[in-house]
Amino acid sequence: MEGLQTNFTIKELPAEERPREKLLKKGSKYLSTSELLALIIRTGNKERTAVELAQDLLSFYGGLEGLLDLSCEELQKINGIGTAKAAQINAVTELSRRISALKNQKRDLVSNPIQAAELLAGEMRFLKQEVLRVILLDVKNKVIAVPEISRGGLSSSIVHPREVFKEAIRRSSAAMILVHNHPSGDPSPSADDISITKKLVKTGKIIGIEVMDHIIIAGDKYLSFKEKALF
Repeated sequence: MEGLQTNFTIKELPAEERPREKLLKKGSKYLSTSELLALIIRTGNKERTAVELAQDLLSFYGGLEGLLDLSCEELQKINGIGTAKAAQINAVTELSRRISALKNQKRDLVSNPIQAAELLAGEMRFLKQEVLRVILLDVKNKVIAVPEISRGGLSSSIVHPREVFKEAIRRSSAAMILVHNHPSGDPSPSADDISITKKLVKTGKIIGIEVMDHIIIAGDKYLSFKEKALF
């Protein structure tokens, strides 16, 4: 329990080694990842400084990318990271994800598979379960919104055309691009992926909202149904 520990704080470090002082003097880009994370953690414990705890976290979870989709419970596996610190780290990673999403969604046009993949890869490539989102576009292929449709895989029992097109109709979208992730790291489409996509393309033609493509994001790889002529 953090409240019972004798904390070794960053303030006890030599001035030139204190992350906050270094940030104020030189700017955040001059700090290492562990020093930036230490500013979020704020205090260490009786055995480790905040910087050392940050290094422990990064080492245990394989670097910064490993922290992106961790729960508070998983963060607390590191000795010295209690509920308060875990909540602080979790909040910062979620804010970072949302800022990244906002920046990406402000890009003017999405007119090809690479642009579609880049739009959502940053926030979807490390997810631990399948998530389906749709990029809603206007008549000039400008992004209107990127709502989440479902979690847990693509099957007819989870993904219904009504749910996919509801937001598109509400926002008067002219077209959409389906995007979902494969946590396995393999972007190859499943039989369900192909079946659901064909069903949505058909529905889109009836409604008058074109399904331009379906992108599968898998780690650093992606697959475009359009490029592979899968519909």
